[in-house]
Amino acid sequence: MTKPLHIGLIGAGMVSRHHLIGWRELAGQAKVVAIADPSEDNAGQRASEFDIPAIFPDAAAMLDNVDLGAVDIAAPRALHAPLVRLVAERGIPILCQKPLAPTLREAEQLIADVGTRTRLMVHENWRFRGYYRDAAAWLHAGKIGRIKQAQLTLMTSGVLAGTDGKRPALERQPFMRHEKRLLVAEVLIHHLDTLRVLLGEMQVRSAGLSRTYQELAGEDGAVIQLETGDGAAVSVFASFAAHGHPATQVDRLDILGETGAIRLDGDMLRCLSTSPEDQRYDLATEYQGSYTATIRHFIDCLTHDRPFETSPEDNLKTLRLVEDCYRLSGWEGA
Repeated sequence: MTKPLHIGLIGAGMVSRHHLIGWRELAGQAKVVAIADPSEDNAGQRASEFDIPAIFPDAAAMLDNVDLGAVDIAAPRALHAPLVRLVAERGIPILCQKPLAPTLREAEQLIADVGTRTRLMVHENWRFRGYYRDAAAWLHAGKIGRIKQAQLTLMTSGVLAGTDGKRPALERQPFMRHEKRLLVAEVLIHHLDTLRVLLGEMQVRSAGLSRTYQELAGEDGAVIQLETGDGAAVSVFASFAAHGHPATQVDRLDILGETGAIRLDGDMLRCLSTSPEDQRYDLATEYQGSYTATIRHFIDCLTHDRPFETSPEDNLKTLRLVEDCYRLSGWEGA
């Protein structure tokens, strides 16, 4: 029996728990044997919960002391590029949280620097959610004909103060308060990537970004207009400061075709056509499942020497859309 691939995890923050649950689902194929994070408390907590035998204060120490088959980078995005370079120097395969780097230019330089020294995949998991995979299958089967237009909406009150005075999105991810590129670069990057999967390559025609909660460094509202290569109009309407909406993130998407439509409304996906179909999903299961599916894809591609769906080159296409949103809006963080 082949021994499990030994994995080193860099980063012990909030998102790392979802990574570790995903790795645990692949027991027998891979096992996280070390974790590196400057916070000994955070690293120790993750190590205890997931039975990880070794913790280190930094990635270099982990790489120097543990024989690893792959590295999973779940550190903040500002650290992605130097960490990828550090691991690539050892020739170890890398799974790196999105985005590869904070800006398109930095990501392009990183990809050039890594070259063919190792295999690198971007952990872009939104497209692996079950309802988006099913919607993609319906579209590819031609169930609604040629796509005419689409609209994706994300409305939450996450940065608005609740009755307890707390702002849920910032309680969950405190780093968001200080990011000059926030809603598009941190959240809508997922949606832009998923829309590419569903609708094909797109161009940003216009973008308007805004900030309601002035203590944020970045934007909490966005209206983005895009166009596909086939001429379909696509709009993204999003806010983290939407009064009257829950603090939780729920995607809503309408895709209109010549012979039908596909509608995602939270946990319900519907195909409205000559062969109608409904599918309901457990959102919590899909959230964690997308992490697990991404990690499984990484291991499968390494094992069978297949190309990564979310390759660095593919991620650049999404990053170009993100960059265009900031450029066309004239946002101060551009």
